[in-house]
Amino acid sequence: MTYVKVCALDEVPVDGAIAVEVDDTPVAVARSGEDLYALSDICSHAEVSLSEGEIYDGTIECWLHGSCFDLRTGKPTNPPATQPVATYKVKVEDGDVYVSLAADD
Repeated sequence: MTYVKVCALDEVPVDGAIAVEVDDTPVAVARSGEDLYALSDICSHAEVSLSEGEIYDGTIECWLHGSCFDLRTGKPTNPPATQPVATYKVKVEDGDVYVSLAADD
């Protein structure tokens, strides 16, 4: 599984998210408490950046229409979104964040 360095851990706000790109794929790196997640940065409902939304209760909320997505699974937790967003493997090494777009083995 190939991981790509995307940012320093310090760049990801606590209970917030930032936008990065991995191989031309927009990815939101989000922190909820002590946990770090990586998911598609494009809302499945309105195709806007999820990284600009709010993080709370293990979800990220799309700023445009209010759909929330579970940070662990990418599944929507409320309408108007009905389709999940992709989630990716993420790890931290030596203070840097790495993301892999590879599917689970």
